[in-house]
Amino acid sequence: MTTTAELLADDPLWLILLKVVGIFAFLVLMTLFSIWAERRVLGRMQHRPGPNRAGPFGLLQSLADGLKLAFKEDIRPVLADKWVYFLAPVIAAAPAMVSFSVIPVGPEVTIFGERTALQLVELPVGLLVVLACASIGVYGIVLAGWSSGSPYPLLGSLRSAAQVISYEIAMGLSFVAVIMYAGTLSTAGIVDAQENGWFVFLLPLSFLVYLVSMVGETNRAPFDLPEAESELVGGFHTEYSSLKFALFFLAEYINMVNVSALATTLFLGGWHAPWPLSLIGDGVLNTGWWPVLWFFGKTLAFLFFFVWLRGSLPRLRYDQFMNLGWKVLVPLSLLWILVVTVIRALRTSEAVTTTQLLIGVAVLIGVLLLATFLIPERGGSEKKEEGAPLSGSGYPVPPLDLQVPEPPPRRTPARTAAARQDVEIPRQGAQDEEAPHGTV
Repeated sequence: MTTTAELLADDPLWLILLKVVGIFAFLVLMTLFSIWAERRVLGRMQHRPGPNRAGPFGLLQSLADGLKLAFKEDIRPVLADKWVYFLAPVIAAAPAMVSFSVIPVGPEVTIFGERTALQLVELPVGLLVVLACASIGVYGIVLAGWSSGSPYPLLGSLRSAAQVISYEIAMGLSFVAVIMYAGTLSTAGIVDAQENGWFVFLLPLSFLVYLVSMVGETNRAPFDLPEAESELVGGFHTEYSSLKFALFFLAEYINMVNVSALATTLFLGGWHAPWPLSLIGDGVLNTGWWPVLWFFGKTLAFLFFFVWLRGSLPRLRYDQFMNLGWKVLVPLSLLWILVVTVIRALRTSEAVTTTQLLIGVAVLIGVLLLATFLIPERGGSEKKEEGAPLSGSGYPVPPLDLQVPEPPPRRTPARTAAARQDVEIPRQGAQDEEAPHGTV
C-alpha cells in the first residue's frame, strides 16, 4: 500500500504549485468569510442585524473593508526602525500560512489524472512544524512593538509575547498523549490512527487543555488582553496602518483557521466522516472528495466556537489569565501525561481490567478537581489576616461593605452667616465717611 509520503513525493511541479495557490486562496477566503460570519453571529447574539448592505446578506462587506484598508495612507512613525517595522507584519503572517501545509485535508484523490493526497507536504515531525511556525510568529509581534518607537505598542507586544509563549507550552503538552496513542508525530499518521475512534473520546482532558490553549494562543476573547483598548490603545499594532495592519489582521484569522484545523486533525478524526455516516456503504463517504466536506465542517464548528466565546464571556484580568496557564493548564497536562503513561503500561502488562482502570482514572480526576478548586491559596489567606481586603489572587480590592462617606458641610460666605446671626456688618462707604479728612 502506498503511503501518503510516497504519494506526495511523486507530485509533479505543476501540482505542487496548484496546491500552494489553493492553500493561499483558501486561507484568504476563509479570513474574509470568518470576519463576515463573526460580525453576523455577534449581531444575532446582540439583537442587531450586522453587515447587510454590501452584497447579498452582506457577504461582500469584508472584501469592501479589505479594499478600503489597502488604499488607506501608509503612515510610518518618525522614531520607527524602518526595516524592522516593515518586516514585522511579514514575519507574523508568513509562518501562519506555512503552518497549514502539513494539515491533511483529505485522503488519496486524482487531480487531472495524477494520484495524490490532499496535503501539501507530509513530514515525520509535522506537529513540530506547527509549533515551530507558532514560535516564529511571536517574533513578528515582539518586533512590531519594539520597532514602532512608542511605549504603547511595546507594552502590548510584551504582554502578547508572554501570553503566546505561556499557552504554547500548554498546547505542546496536550499533544503528548495524542502522540503516545498514535505512535507518530506525522499529522497523516495521527488521522489514520483515528480510523476506528476519535481521540476526543479517548483523551478528553488533552482536548480540553488544547481547547483553552488555542484561544489563548490566538489572542482571542476572553484572552485578548494585549489588545485591550481601554488599557493599551490597540496593542502591538497601534502604530500600523494600511496593508501592514491588514497583514496582522490576516495572521490572526489564519491562525484561528490553523488551530481549528489542527484540533480537527488531532482529536476529531481529521477528514474521517462522523460515526453514523462512516457506516454508510462500508465507508464509501471516507473516499474521494467527500472527506473534504467533513474536514471543513469540523473546522467551521471550531471557528464558530471562537465567535461564541467572544460574544459570551468577559475579558479576564491579566493575572487570572497567566495563573490559568501556568498554575492550572501546565500542571494538569503533566499529571494527565503521567496518568496516560501508567494506563498504557498497565494495559500492556494486562495486570488490571479496563473497568478497574476507568474507575481509578475517574477517582484521580475527582481528587485533582477538588485539589484545584477547593484548596485556598496560602498567600491570599496570610494577607487577609493583616486586615487588607484582597481578591482571590492576592490583589487589593475595595471592601464589599464600602460605605460612601457623608459630604463635608458646605462652607457659607461670611456675609450670609452674619445675616443669619443678625449681626450688622458696616459698609466700606460708611467707614470712609466717618474717617477724618486728610487720613488715608
